[in-house]
Amino acid sequence: MSAIDLHTHSTASDGTFTPKELVKAAKEAGLTAIALTDHDTMEGLPEALEAGVKSGVEVVPGCELSVESKVGVLHIVGLWVDPYSERLKRVFDEVRARRIERNEAVVAKLQKLGFDISMEEVQGQAAGTLGRPHMARVMLQKGYVHNFDEAFDNYLGKKGKAYYPKNNISAEEAFNLLRTTDATPILAHPFLLSSNEEKLDSEVGRLKEMGLQGIEVYYSSHSIEMTGIVKGLARKYDLLPSGGSDFHGYVKPDIKLGKGTGNLFVHHSVLDGMKAFRQSRGLKI
Repeated sequence: MSAIDLHTHSTASDGTFTPKELVKAAKEAGLTAIALTDHDTMEGLPEALEAGVKSGVEVVPGCELSVESKVGVLHIVGLWVDPYSERLKRVFDEVRARRIERNEAVVAKLQKLGFDISMEEVQGQAAGTLGRPHMARVMLQKGYVHNFDEAFDNYLGKKGKAYYPKNNISAEEAFNLLRTTDATPILAHPFLLSSNEEKLDSEVGRLKEMGLQGIEVYYSSHSIEMTGIVKGLARKYDLLPSGGSDFHGYVKPDIKLGKGTGNLFVHHSVLDGMKAFRQSRGLKI
């Protein structure tokens, strides 16, 4: 059966595979299509699209936006973004400037905690957008932690000693931005937004009113029960079902491309449904 993966990352953000390597890995895994959805950047899309044409793997151009909402930070995946949109690039430049400030603040906190870590060392770990996974890699290399989970649980994550909040764009800004490029906005990993079904239902309804068009029904950490709940939300709010592994490469070794933690399977018909939706509205695929 034809499998796809509509949520992946490359070295253009915090993944460990270059866009070309990612497409090659998708081909080797037997996937017929992937979406490259790097955090707050489209820099890897031209390379991925070219590699897709050469290998026969369909590549959907995308991105992933970190967004502030009433219940906390949520992630919106935009599919079929314009890789050359000047407006998107300007916003991503602003986001990148905020990210630099945040990274410097986190490194400063780590230094105050007694860790011998410099921004130069962290930058040396990043081929694209620099973030906390690159800090975790330095900490691991220097023996300060035993694994990435320890780095995030104790220091870099939301409850960690060196955590510094991110200044994200609002949900309204995100939907307006994606609308200008005719992208299809998808709520990523909904249960990371809230594990409370009532709160999740309410937030999905609110986002639908803002312009949300799809939701990740199929995701690496979803149980059968969770998948069923999100399917119900998709039906209730007339949202397109989507799905992906959130593959990052070696920084998340338990998550395999197209397979997640082992039980993920996203059928090509999911992509076909999205294409039919877009075509019915005169949008490019």
